[in-house]
Amino acid sequence: DWRPTCPHCGINLIYYGMEERLLEDADKAESEHAVFQKKLDRLKASFIGSPLTIIRIVLSLLPIGALMLPLANVSFWGPFFEKKVSVNAITIYNAVSALDALFKYIGSSFFGNTFLLYFISLVTILLSAVLILVSLIMLTMACSKRGNPRNITLNSIMLVLATVSIVCFNFFSKDLAKFFPDVFSGSVGFGAYVFLGTLVALLVINIVIAKVGVKV
Repeated sequence: DWRPTCPHCGINLIYYGMEERLLEDADKAESEHAVFQKKLDRLKASFIGSPLTIIRIVLSLLPIGALMLPLANVSFWGPFFEKKVSVNAITIYNAVSALDALFKYIGSSFFGNTFLLYFISLVTILLSAVLILVSLIMLTMACSKRGNPRNITLNSIMLVLATVSIVCFNFFSKDLAKFFPDVFSGSVGFGAYVFLGTLVALLVINIVIAKVGVKV
């Protein structure tokens, strides 16, 4: 770009217009700071913008704790043994590692549909658990333009998945008990209903926050 030169030596005056350039840089930095500050304010409001948002954080963590409670109770017994299993997030994780055996049961013409119900129950509870983690991450954008609809949608999907899981496990345990009445029994544990309750509470608080609003 053109700069005036010294009449004696012909060297460009590199400091010419520096004050204007510094002002331009200051304006640019101020503009970037304003954009960043808005994002920071929305992030802060998403977590501690009101007592309701603080309650939402607690309710967002409760479903994770509920997954550690007994979600189902299963019993096996025979002439020389009896085994009772309390199913929670840990045993569900272990069950995922044994999916090959489950697929063999699903392929059975005798009780394939029964184990298909168990597979659906397993997959839906896992998906709801994944969405819980996703919703926790999305809380950082809860005060964005699409924050409230996104939170309510995620909560609704989690609630539907958890309900499907409970219903499918109920059908599975009843059907399998018909096939093996003297060997197997199963029932939904109280932890499943606690888990369902925490999801309902989380959905309610997000609906309330959407209606009341959070000041940023």
